[in-house]
Amino acid sequence: MLNTILFVDDDPITLMLCKKVISKAAFSDQIITAKNGEEALFLFENLLLNPTKPLPELIFLDLNMPVMGGWEFLELFSKPIYKQFHDIKVIVLSSTIDPEDLEKTKEFPMVMDFLPKPISLTMLSKVAENLS
Repeated sequence: MLNTILFVDDDPITLMLCKKVISKAAFSDQIITAKNGEEALFLFENLLLNPTKPLPELIFLDLNMPVMGGWEFLELFSKPIYKQFHDIKVIVLSSTIDPEDLEKTKEFPMVMDFLPKPISLTMLSKVAENLS
C-alpha cells in the first residue's frame, strides 16, 4: 500500500469513482487531488518550500483538462526545478487511447503506464505489481 498518491483530473465524478476504487483496493492511505496541471505544479512548489509534508509516491494524470493539461504538466514537471520529484512515477489516464498519445508518453521517463478511464481494481492490482 502506498502512503500518498496524487490524482490530477478536472472531472469530479471521475475523482469520486477513483477514490472509491482506490479505497476499496486499499491501494493508498491518502489521496491528494488537483483539478489541473497548474494546481499539481503549485502543490509541488509548496512541497519544495515545505519538505515535511507527505510526498506523493504516484501520480495519476488526466491529459485533457482546462487551464493546464497533462502534456503541459509533464513538460514543466520534467524541468530541473522539480528534479527532486522525478523519481515519482506517473500513470496517464485517458478516456481515449490514441496511439500517438501512447507514443508521446515514452518521451517522459517518469511515465510508467498509459491506462484507459475509468480505473478499476484489476488495473490497480497490476500497477501495484509494477511498483513492487
